[in-house]
Amino acid sequence: MNIETLYIVALGMISLGLVLAFIRLVRGPSLPDRVVAIDLVVALAIGIIASYAILFDQPAFLDVAIIIALISFLGTIAFAYYIERRV
Repeated sequence: MNIETLYIVALGMISLGLVLAFIRLVRGPSLPDRVVAIDLVVALAIGIIASYAILFDQPAFLDVAIIIALISFLGTIAFAYYIERRV
């Protein structure tokens, strides 16, 4: 089994997790459930981008993944601030 096969299997498993997280995003009964699902979707998308960058030797995509991670972190902080102020 070569490394490319492992990356393809990993991409498939991450994609399955992405589908399941998206289902939780749609069905989530409360707003915090949906925010956690969005964070998970973003984390899985970062995993897909990083795996793609490594598989096809495209290091520029890793910069994109870092920027997406920073934006997601700021969104999570904004949501936490919103919840704190609402109570």
